[in-house]
Amino acid sequence: MLPLKAKRPKNLVTALSNCLCSAAALFMLFWPSPALSAEANLQSLTLSDCIRIAVENATSKIKAENNLKLQGADLLRSYGNFLPTVSSSASYTPFALSRNYSSLYGSNLTRIKTDSRSTSITLTTSLNLFNGFADYAALRSALQREKAANLTLDRALQSIAFDVTQAYYQALLDRELLDISRQNLRSAEDQLTLTERQYQIGLKSLIDRYQQQAEASQSGLVVIKAKTRMEHSMLELLRRLGLEGMSRIDIAPQQKSNETAIAVKINVDSLATMAMERRSDLTSKSLEASAAKWQITQARSAWFPRLDLDFNVGSAATSYLSGSTYAYPTPTISDQLGNSIGYSLTLNLRWSIFDGFQTSYNVQSAKIAHSNQELDYHDLRDNIKIDLQQAAGEYSSAGRQIEAAKVSLTAANAAFDGIKRKYELGAAGFTELSAARAALFSAQSTLSQARWNLALQKSVLDYTTGSLTLP
Repeated sequence: MLPLKAKRPKNLVTALSNCLCSAAALFMLFWPSPALSAEANLQSLTLSDCIRIAVENATSKIKAENNLKLQGADLLRSYGNFLPTVSSSASYTPFALSRNYSSLYGSNLTRIKTDSRSTSITLTTSLNLFNGFADYAALRSALQREKAANLTLDRALQSIAFDVTQAYYQALLDRELLDISRQNLRSAEDQLTLTERQYQIGLKSLIDRYQQQAEASQSGLVVIKAKTRMEHSMLELLRRLGLEGMSRIDIAPQQKSNETAIAVKINVDSLATMAMERRSDLTSKSLEASAAKWQITQARSAWFPRLDLDFNVGSAATSYLSGSTYAYPTPTISDQLGNSIGYSLTLNLRWSIFDGFQTSYNVQSAKIAHSNQELDYHDLRDNIKIDLQQAAGEYSSAGRQIEAAKVSLTAANAAFDGIKRKYELGAAGFTELSAARAALFSAQSTLSQARWNLALQKSVLDYTTGSLTLP
């Protein structure tokens, strides 16, 4: 037999074309794709980084800050009510015409036409001496509301941190579940490759081959769904960070909470005591109720008399242009202003006898507002106690779930290895192998969910007790 000879290209163009195709294939193989380059430039954000970004962009924080500024301005206004008010006025009339009749020393009536110009300056200050303690009540109410607004801002920051922590842990969980589903897919594909080879040499039937292909396809579908969930979680994280939907970020691995079994039962009473002291929103509600109580005193002040001390100083001047009947010349306007300064000190007492029941309505409205604030405070306090019981129970349950999931994973892993060896030797069917792989995948997913659930429940417990720390 003659040795086989390699076929040569029919012409030089074909040879060059083959070389260019090979070079292009090598270029595409070793040159990094734009997607990989973009992933390489992604910034890896930690949980603290995410919280800082969310705090900077959160509208709830901005609204709370605006409310705090407004309460600060209201407090300054309340302090200003104890100071005297000062006002000034000035007027200048460049021309004034008056016509009248005058009779001097029994003579006949004379029609007089007078042209003049005039100016006046007045400075007035008023100090309230008593108004039924309205200013004092307004000041105390403003102080309570300003403190409440500050605590509301603190709780808003904690809520932002807790919301971001939830989204961050969910994204980490979905990414870990995606990795587990990819490992399950690689295991199914490796088993499919082995089944293909065993089918070719006659160790496996065509039905086993088709079944393994179907399982590999099903595992690929699970990977697609897991990837979609992870992308959705990342978009939700972007939403909470206040970033645009087209932004691309990556999240750094986060250390899970301590997986040690919770042997000691959580004392809910001690947690409730801690929450009553640390929950800024509860303290804010108490301050708002106190402020509403002072507003009742402010509304009742209209039933009392009001006493003001007024001080006025002013001067006026008039210059006659024509038609004056005075026998002597008048001084200039500047001289008149300087020599005509007058003073007055007045005590004004005002007391509204009947105002159409307006004060009664204001007092009743203030009482209802105070009652509603008290109800909100008690409802929040009761809800905190219930939330603490739920959070403590779920946190303890999460610790026990981890231990149970570890035992289940160990058993599922051993069962899968044993059935896989029996399947390769022909002592087990495909149904047993498929069930063992599904049980292993479920056990891995359950353990991952239990671990991140423990971390999440820890943050829920901190948020409920008001001890969630900000970076």
